[in-house]
Amino acid sequence: MKIAVSGKGGVGKTLLSAFLAQAFAHDGYGVIAIDADPDANLGASLGFPDSDKIVPISHLKELIRERTGAKESAGGAYFKLNPRVDDLPDEYSLTHNGIRLLVMGEVKRGGSGCYCPENVLLGALMSHLLLRRDEMVILDMAAGIEHLSRGTAKAVDRLIIVVEPGQASMETAHRVKKLANDIGIQELAIVGNKVRNADEEAYIRKGVKDLDMLGVIPYDAGLVDAQMRGVPIIQNQAIKSSVDAIYAKLTARAN
Repeated sequence: MKIAVSGKGGVGKTLLSAFLAQAFAHDGYGVIAIDADPDANLGASLGFPDSDKIVPISHLKELIRERTGAKESAGGAYFKLNPRVDDLPDEYSLTHNGIRLLVMGEVKRGGSGCYCPENVLLGALMSHLLLRRDEMVILDMAAGIEHLSRGTAKAVDRLIIVVEPGQASMETAHRVKKLANDIGIQELAIVGNKVRNADEEAYIRKGVKDLDMLGVIPYDAGLVDAQMRGVPIIQNQAIKSSVDAIYAKLTARAN
């Protein structure tokens, strides 16, 4: 399976991605966890040692120049559109507790051609990970779906949109749904996070009634404190119990 996780910033995309990666690894799957969120804290959530020292692929300028052939003297205007990337997952990833972590970095924006070599390499790498690798892939994304294209969308088995009780989160969910449908992703699902009571769960279910609801994760006031103390998210047993139920539903539907 290839699973992408999206939603508004701060709703808990990384939390869900980390617990799903842990659940699949625990069940014996080979797992690649891809951090495609500019905040890049999936490694810390999974308990990777020295995760703050991981350099995202998009920041490896020498690698980008080597693989794309981009020339600084030409302003980056001439470069390969199909750089070799098949060796990058093994060479530039870290492995911990059965999970391979790869940090992509942000997709560059703007009209300057100097940004294109980074995007071409990231796009080629994403295509390889989704289309060529046999492992279970968990993709922790930013609020949009910039790392996905029409070519890679067909490989995504499920796009999970994480929402929290609130209008802004709902609006983002429907915006992500439209973007996903535009590039051919039809299998979408919702996970509610930071849910404190039945009224908040009902609010989420009503707001996304046209989408498949996999379950909800309860609000945990101690989560922020644990993160400040450097305790990995995946050690939270209350949240793990909720995500295990989501994981069971997700895998049952896949089968």
